Formats: sequence, C-alpha cells, structure tokens
Amino acid sequence: MTRIIVLSDTHDHKLPDALIPMLGSADLIVHAGDFTTVACYEYLEGINEIVAVHGNSDCAELRKRLPERTVFEVEGVRIGVVHEGQLSGNGTCGLWYLAKELGCDVLIVGHIHTPFIEQADVLIMCPGSPTVPRLADKSVIELTIEGAQVHGRVISLGAGACFHGI
Repeated sequence: MTRIIVLSDTHDHKLPDALIPMLGSADLIVHAGDFTTVACYEYLEGINEIVAVHGNSDCAELRKRLPERTVFEVEGVRIGVVHEGQLSGNGTCGLWYLAKELGCDVLIVGHIHTPFIEQADVLIMCPGSPTVPRLADKSVIELTIEGAQVHGRVISLGAGACFHGI
C-alpha cells in the first residue's frame, strides 16, 4: 500500500502543526502548486519525497524548476497533477476531459482552495488549502493506493479564518 498526502495552495504560510507528522510519515507528498516561494517548496522537500507542479502565484524560480503539469505512476495507477485544470468553475467536466487527455486514473488539481473528491471512471480531487482555505476547513487529502484500489479522503486540519467563532 502507498499512502500519499496531497496538498496545494500553501502560499508560504506556516503549516498547521498536525500536518507535519502526516507529511513525514507518508510515502510521498504531492503538491498541486502555489507554494509562492522557493523556501516553501524546499521546506516540504526536506520533509519527504515530493512530486509538484507550479501554480499561478509561484515565483519565477519555481516556474523554471517545476512543470505546469506532470503525470507519474504509483503501483500501476497513473496520477496527473496540475494547478489550474479548467477555465470554468462550474462542474468538473473540463477536469474529466483533462484527465482523459493526460491518460490518468487520478487527477489532482489546486487553485480553488476548497476540497473535493469526485469519483467517476477517473478520480478527480482538489485538496483545498492547509493554510488559506476558501469557505472550508484547512485541509489536505490522504490518497491510498493498493493495487487497483484507489481511495481518497479529505482530512480537516481545523477551521479556516472565516469560520472562527461560528
């Protein structure tokens, strides 16, 4: 079994304390862009092996260092990663087409800062943000792969700023 912690949109903010041991104990970290700084990327790279893409808010150095999209394989499962996956915010149809174009079984996207997991013939997911969520808890996704079995679950890391006091 392979356990992957998926995150995105950290934007060079301090990570929640509960996240650090999760990242260290995972088999792999996948980051769907918007580290903002090289220091943020290198911090995560120092915790564990990382597969990452750059996002729209990343500095020029990260845009040179990291691809816009990538596809890799774990236990025979093809995983695609991109920061911005479609032009429309309405539904995930564009993400499904992108996954098909990339030949993926799983497509990981960032940018929207709100977590979701959608299962069809392709597993499409966004981990939200562990630091600056939008109308959601701070979050990451735990992705487990065991043979042909692929499962994702959103892990809440505490209330986002707009939920304090509610």
